[in-house]
Amino acid sequence: MNGTRTTIRVMVIDDHQTMLWGLEKLIEGEEPRMKLVATATSCGEALAKAQDAAPDVILLDLDIGGESGLDILPALLSGRATQVLILTGARDQMTLDSAVLLGARGVLRKDAPAQQVLKAIEKVHQGELWLDHNTVVRMFGQLINPTETNRTAPQNSPHGTLTAKERTIVRAIVEENGASNKVIAKKLCISEHTLRNHLTSIYQKLGVGNRLELYVYAVQNRFDNSPRTPVKDAYRSRTVDPAAALVAALRRSPVQ
Repeated sequence: MNGTRTTIRVMVIDDHQTMLWGLEKLIEGEEPRMKLVATATSCGEALAKAQDAAPDVILLDLDIGGESGLDILPALLSGRATQVLILTGARDQMTLDSAVLLGARGVLRKDAPAQQVLKAIEKVHQGELWLDHNTVVRMFGQLINPTETNRTAPQNSPHGTLTAKERTIVRAIVEENGASNKVIAKKLCISEHTLRNHLTSIYQKLGVGNRLELYVYAVQNRFDNSPRTPVKDAYRSRTVDPAAALVAALRRSPVQ
């Protein structure tokens, strides 16, 4: 050991000015261990600044001026070694689970003590998870113990009503997670207008409201009917088994 430590580059995304100010002061007080490299108060600003700032850890609120932080989560993780830690006042467990399924490495409540926030940033930067016991149990249940109904996708299930073309589109949404409609339409050799029409039909059949909910539905229901669905690891640009990745992370990090 040479005694040197890497400075953790932190970005904060939150539209509440008081909360944002407090987090800025908290992180600035940790220099040189941590360095605040960017802040943002909207989804558009967050995507623009994250590209240039290249943070190691992003503290992400899930309600950003009426927009959902989940909508930009895949893009924040795309193509770099950034980790995302959710810091939110949201209590809806489905929303928090969706964040983890989309790649967030931890979840904290906004009323968490300051030292806990700092410790979570450090642990997430080290590649560990910051999840409570109940969340871990649910994640394992969704990743490695899908119901027989979900595995076989019978015709009387919602996704059993999809056409072959619609199923192809859903698979493309999962494979190209975070990509724009334009990119996905080009991959499928159809127009964006046709893609939007198909998505409208898919949303109605599956009872979801947007591409994010569609992605989570597809992952949770093993849409390709495989025992374990490989997903793109946005941190290392390789294909991994989410259940195996969760096990590996838990071996490094005790459940909080």
